[in-house]
Amino acid sequence: MKLRSEQLRILENAAVAYDAWLHASRQADEHAHRLEWKRIDGVEYLYRHFGRSGAQSLGRRNAETEALKHAQDIARPQIDRALAELRERLGLIAAEYRAHRLPRVHPILGKICREADRRALLGTSLLVVGTNAMPVYEFEAQDRFAIGLETTEDCDFAWCRQAQMTVAGGGATPFYSLLKSVDSTFTPNYEKPFQARNAGAYEVELLLAPSLKAHFPASEPIRPIPLPEQEWLLRGRSLAHVVFDMNNQPVRLVVPDPRWMALHKLWLSEKPERNRNKKPKDGEQGRRLLLAIQESMPHLPFDDEFVREVPDELQRYLP
Repeated sequence: MKLRSEQLRILENAAVAYDAWLHASRQADEHAHRLEWKRIDGVEYLYRHFGRSGAQSLGRRNAETEALKHAQDIARPQIDRALAELRERLGLIAAEYRAHRLPRVHPILGKICREADRRALLGTSLLVVGTNAMPVYEFEAQDRFAIGLETTEDCDFAWCRQAQMTVAGGGATPFYSLLKSVDSTFTPNYEKPFQARNAGAYEVELLLAPSLKAHFPASEPIRPIPLPEQEWLLRGRSLAHVVFDMNNQPVRLVVPDPRWMALHKLWLSEKPERNRNKKPKDGEQGRRLLLAIQESMPHLPFDDEFVREVPDELQRYLP
């Protein structure tokens, strides 16, 4: 079912408003800790307050510290106003989105992806893979080809960072810190070390390509098992689109190249170790996605250059 012009307008408006919200949210994070003057022995010092974590002195009162304080005094009200306006704008877009029955994702996935985006982890360290990627492929094709195959009660992420992390959300435990910031009840599943679960039994899995094992944070509590097939999802060109979750909040999803995802899904549908209950859905998703690429994504061709990269075990699934 091809997307109509009105639906495409909603998607464009959502993308623009989300980008503005993300920029304002990151600005708010920069000014999250209040700056205040504190007099000590007759001398004023500027302190950054971290709530229960204490405070940090930024130095004596001088032209530089006064400029810092003035910048925050000006910026915080402006950011608060911008965020309020954007929340209202996104609320209106969400109502249109819902009325047009466009695909929505689980609220917990939405929270994780929004926070990952704020921390600049989405698309740089993490890709959304599996069923939750399908709405992005539908929007790229401008065709609701995956109706009935878009919903799931868990989520999978692929680690995609090509270099060792230095400074990024959560420091030594970026993924686990991300999950805990969204829902404090998330804990590692020690029977499945690549998985975390919250108190509501919502499961999040982290997948890893062997080539990235050396770059994965050693102190991360979630320990993905390196799987050779994950290498395929790192190839090609990733895609991103803004969707909404079941709580009517915007979510940007960054996903692997659809050509590799289609081949991967078809391969999974025949993988002997795969859960037999998941195989029919894998196969149907792969077939529909493959057809959608051929019919509606001419900018992502199965040309000679692409085919040369395809390993032997995937050649039989090529169109």
